[in-house]
Amino acid sequence: MGTWRLVSYDVEVRSTGERFPAMGEHPAGYTIFSPEGRVWFMLAGDGRQPGDSDREMAQLLETLIAYTGRYRIEGDDWVTAVDVAWNPAWVGTEQRRQFVLDGDRLQVLTPWRVMPNWADEGETRSIITFERVAEG
Repeated sequence: MGTWRLVSYDVEVRSTGERFPAMGEHPAGYTIFSPEGRVWFMLAGDGRQPGDSDREMAQLLETLIAYTGRYRIEGDDWVTAVDVAWNPAWVGTEQRRQFVLDGDRLQVLTPWRVMPNWADEGETRSIITFERVAEG
């Protein structure tokens, strides 16, 4: 539980093991786990600038991930029943992520899948690293 600050967001290519910073070198974001069983998850890409045109505003969605819902822990998986999301297709779904907790560092791994952004790479997974925010 608690508040976690984003450190990095990498994508790993299954066939080669190559990793690249999907949202730039310095993305921003947090995830917050409440004692009542709700999680908030928001990530924003590095270097985002305000958009003026419809096209620029639409492109901003490509560097944003945001959702909330009730969560549960199943072994090494964190499962969120999404009830609000930046992408309406996620509402009503369960998002399952593996996690590794090592002291004040939380690493989150998505399942292997073919993502539209990197379809030419084949199967990829996201590796998202957070650090615990000190309370106080």
